[in-house]
Amino acid sequence: MIYLADFSVLRPEYGLLLWSTIIFILFWVIMGRYAFKPIKDALKKREGDIQDALDEAKNARQEMSDLKAQNEQILAEAREERSKILKEAKEMKDSMIKEAKEKAKDEAQKIVTNAKNEIENQKQAALIDLKNQSGMMALEIAEKIIKKQLSGDSEQEKFANSLIDDIKLN
Repeated sequence: MIYLADFSVLRPEYGLLLWSTIIFILFWVIMGRYAFKPIKDALKKREGDIQDALDEAKNARQEMSDLKAQNEQILAEAREERSKILKEAKEMKDSMIKEAKEKAKDEAQKIVTNAKNEIENQKQAALIDLKNQSGMMALEIAEKIIKKQLSGDSEQEKFANSLIDDIKLN
């Protein structure tokens, strides 16, 4: 007689249920130890790396803002120093101009007074001397200005000769 097993998926036998449970628990333990734990550790490590990178970025942003603040402070100090130097230079220029005007005025009065009292020859000698002195001063000043403005020596000589011709004509 052939014994047919009464097998139903909806009503499993206790042995099949027991072995399925044991195999599932064994599978779950093996997967937990060799698969889930390394995955969990890798995720924790990745989370730590991301947090470290975020902290480093935050520190870098803080350092950049500190450097920017320092740069702004240095620029403000430099602007203040520049304006102070410009103010001093302007005051110095004004005082030099005033002094030069006073000296020129005094010199002119002396020359006029001496020229009226002296004879014509002495008047001519004084005028020639005055022209020579003012020409030297003008040449020195012009030399300094021209050195800045002209690039070649030949151009400087042409310009100086034209100035001398103008002075001779006056």
